[in-house]
Amino acid sequence: MTETQGIAPAIAQALEKRGYKDLTPVQKAMLAPELDGQDALVSAQTGSGKTVAFGMAIAPTLLQKNGRFGQAGAPLGIAIAPTRELAMQVMRELEWLYEFTGVSIASCVGGMDIRAERRALERGAHIIVGTPGRLCDHIKRKALDLSSIRAVVLDEADEMLDLGFREDLEFILEESPSDRRTLMFSATVSRSIAKLAESYQKNAVRVATTSEQKQHVDIEYRAMVVSPSDRENAIINALRFYEARNAIVFCSTRAAVNHLTARLNNRGFSVVALSGELSQNERTHALQAMRDGRARVCVATDVAARGIDLPGLELVIHADLPTNSDTLLHRSGRTGRAGQKGISAIIVPMSQRRKAERLLEGAKVSPAWVRPPSAEEITQRDGERLLADASLTENVGDDERDFVTKLLEQHGAEKVAAAFVRLYHAGRSAPEDIAEVSLDGSRKPRRDGFETVENNEPRRDRSDFSDSGWFTLSVGRKQNAEPRWLIPMLCRFGKLTRQDIGAIRMQQTETYVELAADAVDRFTSALGKDMMLEKGIRVKAMDGKPDMTGGAREDTRPSKPQRKFAEKSSAGGERRTDDKPWKKKAAPAGDRPAQFDGKKDKPFEKRAPKKKDRS
Repeated sequence: MTETQGIAPAIAQALEKRGYKDLTPVQKAMLAPELDGQDALVSAQTGSGKTVAFGMAIAPTLLQKNGRFGQAGAPLGIAIAPTRELAMQVMRELEWLYEFTGVSIASCVGGMDIRAERRALERGAHIIVGTPGRLCDHIKRKALDLSSIRAVVLDEADEMLDLGFREDLEFILEESPSDRRTLMFSATVSRSIAKLAESYQKNAVRVATTSEQKQHVDIEYRAMVVSPSDRENAIINALRFYEARNAIVFCSTRAAVNHLTARLNNRGFSVVALSGELSQNERTHALQAMRDGRARVCVATDVAARGIDLPGLELVIHADLPTNSDTLLHRSGRTGRAGQKGISAIIVPMSQRRKAERLLEGAKVSPAWVRPPSAEEITQRDGERLLADASLTENVGDDERDFVTKLLEQHGAEKVAAAFVRLYHAGRSAPEDIAEVSLDGSRKPRRDGFETVENNEPRRDRSDFSDSGWFTLSVGRKQNAEPRWLIPMLCRFGKLTRQDIGAIRMQQTETYVELAADAVDRFTSALGKDMMLEKGIRVKAMDGKPDMTGGAREDTRPSKPQRKFAEKSSAGGERRTDDKPWKKKAAPAGDRPAQFDGKKDKPFEKRAPKKKDRS
């Protein structure tokens, strides 16, 4: 370490052992003399070294004069994080940072064994790291004593407020001594963060690091414009083109995570899922698989991926557009950390181009608007990687020489080289063929021969559905199903275009969908074995056409009332000047059955309406 001024000797020793050469901007800012013993409100982006920064900042407050901790008892410091993964990451960082101080650190994290945590608290700990909900549980059960707390750190404070932890945070801060130090770290200082700081900090020093001034300088943003039906193909091609050591793909819902995980797994990618429905043990195993190289792609929701730190994460793909600009930055902040370069690829369906532009403008990000990597580009990139493979530059070892000579004599250099190329491609998914779109959002003519029309969709003739296939969806009018959201869902999950879809006929609890014959296999292959769409909607193939009795129609043919009107008009009957269907005339009174009014025993007959004079 070249910069040791203001750092406790034991902390400096740990940094040197870790191989630290230079401190990050936020770490330097936290060592400023004016912050000695003061509260602080710090703006710092994810991956800027915040954990080491506040670990160094609170060390003088927690350590004894000899630079070490005394016997463990009631905790002296507490660090609060929004998610289990981030809390465990903070704990690991503090463990090596305080390695030479004799520290005892305990965790209080939701999803872990609360009895084991209680036993650890009874044994005593110098620093507690936890999530808001579990910390409150221990405090209310008198298992966690905050009377000796000297410093409280709120990491990712903005995320904790967004996740609804305000009351828990206020409870923890109110239970802590009033003379404590309070450090708040947040990517953005919103009005709610400022209000929280004003209520629970005293004369806080505002720290804005250079990383806040320029968002994610080590991240290359690429907005990939695609046809909605090619969204998943674009994700596959992006993963294949960049061949990142670690990549994370963000989806908006758990159902989308499950669907995309199954799709990538079928395509040969080593993939794990990370969503809120997983247990803590499953989440831990998924992250460990990413860290030790058993998996290279993680498909996750926004909440599940909060605070996770994957070493060497080179690629972030936004499969679904984020809800706001802050989420876009938080997602992208998983890569480009600690001086390493990263790529943030945003999949932009043509129909969502304006939304993507608003999000990027709000995040103050200027991406490169590009098309997804084509199959030709991926093949060329594979060739470049193969030629640059380190195994081709290594000398032949003595233990290999005899077998290499025998191999060349038996098969020849050309066949051996061809076998090497095949082995290189064997474990990689074949790239997808993606329809070209212009970067302004208009679609180019497809290679399938369909005519391109003004609404950017190829026109199909009704004869294309003469040998169509029918499917039933487990949603109907009772669940407020409508074609305007069913059709985009079918296109997105089933690799369809709007012109592949024929008639849509809705029943009370199910919906029948007609697909062109050449789209049936593509649709079933895209859905996989589960045959599941978003929102838990199940799909089932039908044998032949469905029984349409009582079903609403969504095709282009005339409706039943319109056909009746046409038939009556063509038969020479009376014509109506409006488009309303004909109503059946009332039968003569004598022909109608008797009706009861519910009060009298005698039946009564309702009078027939007076006939209008049409003369």
